[in-house]
This record gives sequence, structure tokens and C-alpha cells, in this order.
Amino acid sequence: MKIALLGYGKMGKTIEALAIQKGHTVVYKSTSTTSEGILSEANVAIEFSSPDIAIKNIAKSFEAGVPVVCGTTGWLDRYEEILKLCEQRNGSFLYASNFSVGVNLFFKLNAYAASLFEDWKEYMPAIEEVHHTQKKDAPSGTAITLAEGVLKHRNETDWVLDKQQKDKVTIKAQRIDDVKGTHTVTYASDIDTVSLKHEAHSRDGFALGAILAAEWLQNKEGVFTMEDVLFRSNS
Repeated sequence: MKIALLGYGKMGKTIEALAIQKGHTVVYKSTSTTSEGILSEANVAIEFSSPDIAIKNIAKSFEAGVPVVCGTTGWLDRYEEILKLCEQRNGSFLYASNFSVGVNLFFKLNAYAASLFEDWKEYMPAIEEVHHTQKKDAPSGTAITLAEGVLKHRNETDWVLDKQQKDKVTIKAQRIDDVKGTHTVTYASDIDTVSLKHEAHSRDGFALGAILAAEWLQNKEGVFTMEDVLFRSNS
């Protein structure tokens, strides 16, 4: 598989190293200011850049006829725009707030736990996420996905960042040097607290999941998620 790396920071370099170990080739890579290689030669683009340039990267990949796997968060207010562009170009697009297999299993556990607590309203849900100081968006896309899983089974109407508000699920975001990503979902009552936690030890899990998604996306057309990659038929 020939890969384009859109974003060549720590994640991009980790993906490159692991992709080469798996026998793939990087034929194009770009940062916000530089690029090398030919994008149109790629079988798939893996996009881990920043919210301000993700849209441009995705669009230029569609224009080059290259499927896109995107892990950049913080741009989803323009998600529908990207879906329309993908359809217009008969493209392929797979977005995930987190590509780690462990995190995606955690999403499933989170949704199941939320369903168990649905009838026990004395347990109040909250989410905490901790990331490295270079992460630009808050809360993380992973925390938002977790909140959405909780909200499907609650009377709360939305989530709120770093404060408590009636009828909202609180997400607390912290930024600490070199933390790869930790997410904790708690259900607290006056008598006890139940917690679910995922802690990333390295970037390898995110990178390997993105490569897995890129491999899966080959010869497919449309819009997909990691739910399709991990839990649905490849047909």
C-alpha cells in the first residue's frame, strides 16, 4: 500500500515507521509549510495535522482521487461539508476521533455501562480527559465520543466543558507534558463511584489503528468509521 501522510508531526512519524515495518511505502508527506512526493500516487492518505488545515488536506486528497483516513479532531463543525465533497468526488473517507483498537472497545464498554446506569439516575456521569500540552482542541474528540455514548441513555441534553451545569454532562480537560491520552468515565452517587478508564502508553496504538483503517478502506467508496472496520463485515 502506498501512503500519503498529511501532517508529519509525532503521529505522522510514528505512522511512517510502523507502516514501513508492515511493508507499506510512504510516497507523499506534508506539513503546514512543506511537502515532498506526489499525492496522486498514494492508495490512501492518512491525515493527522491540525484543525485549521485538516479541511484543506482532505479536500486536496479528494481532488487527487485519494481515499482519506482522518484522525484530526476539532474541525467537525464542517463535517457535513466534507461529506458532500466526498460524495461529489465519489470518494472514500473514514474519520475517527480515536483509532486505537483499545479505545474503540472502550467506546463499546462505555455505551453498555451507560445503558446499565440508565434507570439509576442517582449516579451522575462525568468524563475527564488528560493529554499532552501540544494538543490544540479541548475537549478531545475521544471525550466527546464518550459523552455522546453516555447521553444516549441519559436525561441530560448535552455536555459542557470544565464546569458543572444542570442537565449537562461535565467533561474536564487537562493538559500535561507528554501524556499520550487518558480518559475516565465516572458514575458517582452519594454512596459510591464507579469508574471506567483507558490510558494510552504510547502513540503506537493510534498509529496502528490508523494503518488498519487505511488497509481496510482499500477499494471502498463512501463514508465509514472505525465501527465499520472493527465490528462490521468487510463486504
